[in-house]
Amino acid sequence: MARPPALKLAEVLAEIRMSQSAFYRLRARGLAPRMVKLPNGELRCRRADLDAWWEACERDTPGWR
Repeated sequence: MARPPALKLAEVLAEIRMSQSAFYRLRARGLAPRMVKLPNGELRCRRADLDAWWEACERDTPGWR
């Protein structure tokens, strides 16, 4: 079974509506979604990792609905 393509950083940023600088600040603190760094230096995010990050954010936000 083929693996779904990983999301490019620009796609992740567009989906979570965050600037690149804010994302890198989160990443430096270990709070960003799990990313895979390719040999060419580009970052990718698996859909499952992004979805798990969203769910964790929702659990950690009281009263969010």
